[in-house]
Amino acid sequence: MTVFHNSRASISIFLIFSTPIAAPLVKGAHVRACSPIVIDAMPMAMPFHLPLLLSCLSIFHSHAYAYASPDSQALVKFKSSLLNANALQSWDNNHYPPCTGWVGVLCNKGAVWGLKLENMGLSGTIDVDSLKTLPDFTTISVMNNSFSGPIPQLNKLPELRSAYLSNNKFSGEIPPDTFDDLNQMKKLHLSQNQFTGAIPASLATLPKLTELKLDRNHFSGNIPDFKNHLQTLDLSSNQLEGPIPASISNKGVCGGPLNACESAPAASNDGSSTSTSTSSGSSTSSKNPPIWLTVIVAGVLIVVGIFAMIMMKRSREQPSPVEAPPANERAKGYNKEVGPRGDSRNGKKAPEATVKLTFVRDDRDKFDLPDLLKASAEVLGSGSFGSSFKAALSVGPVVVVKRYKLMNNAGKEEFLEHMRRIGRLMHVNLLPLVAYYYRKEEKLLVSDFVKNRSLALHLHGQTSLGQPALDWTTRLKIVKGVAKGLAYLHKELPSLVVPHGHLKSSNVLLNESFDPLLTDYGLIPIVNQESAKKLMVAYKSPEYVQQGKISRKSDVWALGILILEILTGVFPANLKGDEQEDMANWVKTVVGNQETEVFDEQMGTIEDRDAELMQELLKIGLSCCQEDVGKRLDFKDAVARIEQLKPKNGT
Repeated sequence: MTVFHNSRASISIFLIFSTPIAAPLVKGAHVRACSPIVIDAMPMAMPFHLPLLLSCLSIFHSHAYAYASPDSQALVKFKSSLLNANALQSWDNNHYPPCTGWVGVLCNKGAVWGLKLENMGLSGTIDVDSLKTLPDFTTISVMNNSFSGPIPQLNKLPELRSAYLSNNKFSGEIPPDTFDDLNQMKKLHLSQNQFTGAIPASLATLPKLTELKLDRNHFSGNIPDFKNHLQTLDLSSNQLEGPIPASISNKGVCGGPLNACESAPAASNDGSSTSTSTSSGSSTSSKNPPIWLTVIVAGVLIVVGIFAMIMMKRSREQPSPVEAPPANERAKGYNKEVGPRGDSRNGKKAPEATVKLTFVRDDRDKFDLPDLLKASAEVLGSGSFGSSFKAALSVGPVVVVKRYKLMNNAGKEEFLEHMRRIGRLMHVNLLPLVAYYYRKEEKLLVSDFVKNRSLALHLHGQTSLGQPALDWTTRLKIVKGVAKGLAYLHKELPSLVVPHGHLKSSNVLLNESFDPLLTDYGLIPIVNQESAKKLMVAYKSPEYVQQGKISRKSDVWALGILILEILTGVFPANLKGDEQEDMANWVKTVVGNQETEVFDEQMGTIEDRDAELMQELLKIGLSCCQEDVGKRLDFKDAVARIEQLKPKNGT
């Protein structure tokens, strides 16, 4: 920048020399680049060039402040009230407007209408005054953070329709006027905080409220007489007293002092009756296994049998970790959504011998641990982490139960909160968690059974499955699905250093269409650290071996190792040294200048176009395995490059 001063006119001119503009600086403005203007040889009063100069200055001034819109200013002000806001680094009005990539910002046609800031480790205060300047703002979700203090002044947002504040540390009594004028409010979730005092009567009169969750707080006093048309109401685990008002009773829920209800079909979340369905999966015949496999399976069955007997004994001797409340307190924990928390439907105390599973999915039939122990079981595997078995319930689904012995890194509340977080994850390439069981000594995680088993089995033991080897097109499809699943985890679990942490071929299941389903994700925070360092894949990454630390790029390294395993058909643990870190070096050694020599011959005949794609995927895999984290391929770039690979058939 050069400064010229005209003493006669008392003007200072700031001359900006620009580079060519490759794209519009402001959306909708197509501007030609401002060429450098040589003023030294010009009379200062030349009128022809001054408009051009001022035009250039105004363009660059517009560029510098184009994104300081009212919406961006409001959000930056909101961010300033937060602590630990590292997850919101993209909130920078000097670069991009809010609707072009600010994490957690919900937009419609360029206008901010909501915030979804869940599981980000945020704390501090929620600056409602900054949000009220957003004209289209109707939704806020800050679930699973560490916000504390009194409830935000939601009545300053009269157009608010949904507020999800569950699983924080809000506390104190809720002022009576907090919900005044919130006539558009439809959904309010305040579960698992530390609120005290009475439930504000204003909540009972909100005209459009359909969903209200106040469970697991310290509310006391009587239950208000709700006049609105609630479809979901959860008041459980509070200190409420008195009768349940007739306005919120329905079939299957008793009023008054909770006398026994007449028998009624169990209600689903939409109020319709449901029945338990029998699994449609048929048992498959198997060939006679080798003697060594029979011995291993027999040994594991003995362990599982002992475990079952121990669990049955404990279930008789100790109360359930999730029990129905005593009869004299049952009115204090009312849940109009009957079912998933093990609440008594008929007002009678549940037997203490019942060991309850905690379900994180409401779309599955409910069962308990004794049901699993009575089910026909098949051992799927046993290792340092624990054991897993397939359980076919006599009436119900076929599930997989994994028992973990080394999962004591978190206390009970932290573990339960983390399970709820994992339970909310939903993606086509993730195997969802269905239920879990907590004891200090052991944890059980329940998920759906996937008949096609693991990628490892298809790569290294397909003959035992009686199936042909995976062809190139299927392998590429699997790589793409794994990348998409990982991308989702990295987006939804920003607070975790390594969102997956244990990616390997045995933790990738294949459904009937050979779409991959990731398992064992997000476990690093709850696994014993010493055990994690010995057993989990992230801790085998070069950065941990060399520097003693893991990073988000540890998942990138694991993805690279998996890509190389899929392309070569070589099991990493079979390489010299029995260390996965040798996989990339082995591939580099074999490849040389003849990349085709390293590929798995069982993929069959490969067309020229597909051979080029295989070589490109090999390069991506090696780029993901760079020992230098700084040189290692960025996760987003890896996913983008994988997505660009299109096989000859176009799938």
